[in-house]
Amino acid sequence: MSKIIFSNFEYDPEKYYFMYVGELKTYGINLFLKDAIQKMVPDREVEFFAIVPDVFEQYDYDNIIVINPVVEDYIARSNNRKRISCRITSREFYTAVSYNKEVREILDGILKNQSHLYVYMYESSPYLKFLEEDRIKLIGPDPQLVVRFNNKVYQYELLSRVVPIADYRICRSFEELLSTAREVRGEWDEGIFVSLEYSAGGSHSTIAYNQKEIIQHFKGVDTTYLVARYIPHEYDPTVLGVVGNEGEVYIAGVADQLIVDGHKFTGSTYPSVLPAEVVKRLIHYTREIGKIMGKMGYRGIFGCDYIVDPGMEIYFVEINARKQGTTLEFCCTLENCLPEDSPNLPELELHAVLYNQFPEGVIEPEDCTSIHWGTYNFKVPTNTITEGYIPQFRNEREVFRKVAQGRLKKDFIVLEHIGNDFIITTGTFLGRVVSVANNRQDMLDGIRFGKKLIENTIFLG
Repeated sequence: MSKIIFSNFEYDPEKYYFMYVGELKTYGINLFLKDAIQKMVPDREVEFFAIVPDVFEQYDYDNIIVINPVVEDYIARSNNRKRISCRITSREFYTAVSYNKEVREILDGILKNQSHLYVYMYESSPYLKFLEEDRIKLIGPDPQLVVRFNNKVYQYELLSRVVPIADYRICRSFEELLSTAREVRGEWDEGIFVSLEYSAGGSHSTIAYNQKEIIQHFKGVDTTYLVARYIPHEYDPTVLGVVGNEGEVYIAGVADQLIVDGHKFTGSTYPSVLPAEVVKRLIHYTREIGKIMGKMGYRGIFGCDYIVDPGMEIYFVEINARKQGTTLEFCCTLENCLPEDSPNLPELELHAVLYNQFPEGVIEPEDCTSIHWGTYNFKVPTNTITEGYIPQFRNEREVFRKVAQGRLKKDFIVLEHIGNDFIITTGTFLGRVVSVANNRQDMLDGIRFGKKLIENTIFLG
């Protein structure tokens, strides 16, 4: 049974609570959901608590509970007294939360004072077991549908006649993967994209140019692979939307992903630099995909990634049946470019799940280009030791407001920095940069400065 590593949550029975379960980087989205739920519960103050796996030096966030059994295991096996922070799979995290005795007691205490408890997640998961209970209600898409729609093989087979897709093959074993790669190598001479069925942010995928690279990356594992022709390109746009039902799909906007090594996601910038006609087509394709998802019962936030080649031809890459890395930034953007009290993304998701439709007053953005923002996720490539600390700054929403209102021309912040004197294991996020400005160059400069600040907290000796 995993332990609670840290908690500053104090329950107030006079308040109406919902619960967030997921990484701390999406904590801010809950502030928008809180506003939406408050409209539905006018007689009680709405509050939320967050269960997260992030192990930091300190937390400048309210109502945080930290659970991470992988960190516990590292500490138990290590003679080193340094603090450790590492990533954890969603399955491990949600399972640990599901069976934690103290969490169960918190839920039971809350349900004595309110008829039900809403749960919010970055990605709906079947491994959060108490979602099966009648009085606990997930505000998000059905977990089983999420599993289905996040399967790349399923996506390509479902959408091959709906959106432009690069030539691809499905391989059901490692031997078939190697055989297929040999077969197409002459025709696909600019590279072969190979991915497992489930892959996000560039994990479990690669761009290969020969058999050796495939063997080194996937190590002979017998499973199902998606193999597609790699298309050289400069642009990696991503589109964020919400499915209300099979006829209502809201599009929040189009951003450009920052991709390294052809397939590894590191952040995004907005607005997209693509021509308006290309942006229009991206929105059209995403809306059509959302309608298909809606027809199959999906309700909630989703995103679609694409590539655009030098001739401005669009190719579908993947559906993300969850909140994307751009979700919080789009919430902040919409708040400042739509009329006051216009429903924001979490409110759209709330109504889609509870009422199978969007609320009144929905307005899609037409021109939010006066706000330029960029994000960068600083992931350590190897085990790293920190020797510096960047103070917590959690109010990303306020930075957007100040720039939108002209109180600031530009600003950048570093969020979720783990802290000083930590061992950070390979692939763990050390911090996140968010830059907001009234022009693109200042925004890009902010990302660069933020990256440098984080780099200066890493021990290089």
